[in-house]
Amino acid sequence: MTQKSKILIIGGTGYLGKFVVEASVKAGHPTFAMVRENTLLFDPIKGKLVQKFKNLGVTLLHGDLYDHESLVKAIKQVDVVISVVGNLQLVDQVRIVDAIKEAGNVKRFFPSEFGNDVDRVHVVEPAKTAFGTKVQFRRTVEANNIPYTYVAANYFFGHFLANLLQLGATVPPRDKVIIFGDGNPKAIFNKEDDIGTYTIRAVDDPRTLNKILYLRPPGNIYSFNELVSLWEKKIGKTLEKIYVPEEKMLKDIQESPILTNVLLGFHHGVFVKGDHTNFEIEPSFGVEASQLYPDVKYTSVEEYLDQFV
Repeated sequence: MTQKSKILIIGGTGYLGKFVVEASVKAGHPTFAMVRENTLLFDPIKGKLVQKFKNLGVTLLHGDLYDHESLVKAIKQVDVVISVVGNLQLVDQVRIVDAIKEAGNVKRFFPSEFGNDVDRVHVVEPAKTAFGTKVQFRRTVEANNIPYTYVAANYFFGHFLANLLQLGATVPPRDKVIIFGDGNPKAIFNKEDDIGTYTIRAVDDPRTLNKILYLRPPGNIYSFNELVSLWEKKIGKTLEKIYVPEEKMLKDIQESPILTNVLLGFHHGVFVKGDHTNFEIEPSFGVEASQLYPDVKYTSVEEYLDQFV
């Protein structure tokens, strides 16, 4: 049996990062997480998470994205680097590229992606600029000849399915539902721990080298109309449906506060332009996770919604 790669996770205490760390440990990889020294002192929630990592057998490396020396030192100890840094640090991932180049030992780099395939989106501002940062960073990785895998996980269950895409809600609606566009383009949803599992499976897989790994499990591809219909069936009730045509969506994007406008821009891309599913995955640039790893038992949209009934 070939030895499993040693994996360094940068941003492991973040929203998605913790799932990637746990998936790595579970799959038997020697797992390293880079944490800032003051995390334990000043952030009790992350401190608890770091303690949990310790208990799982994760090797904690004190370091910082903004401390080149500590970054290089951490990277030299592993084979694979996975970045799960948050949106505000996406631009600063060039620091990881610089450190990977200096370390000279990395077999694979996974940048912080995990959303839409940013090279194939049709979004308006300000979402366009938000995605543009990731596009630019992809080109930087490629220009530096760093072996990579980009993970396109589309919509997270916790962010988008838990409230059936209703802005500001925390649970799915019981009376009326707002539907973007005509409700027909298909979107893709994935549970956070499944994203972690599929990402780690790709680490030592030659089929995913210099490719986009798309997470398109067949049980998790739904149009907005199908999603609402599934939910209505589960609660035994018909909801009042309010459709938001493209024209109105574009107006709302222009008039909404920052962050809401970006989010609406994502939804416009997905539910009006069909950005999750309006292209075929060509072998030249991508592979699909549930086809590569049919043994992974992922959580389906239908199963996930049961907890809210």
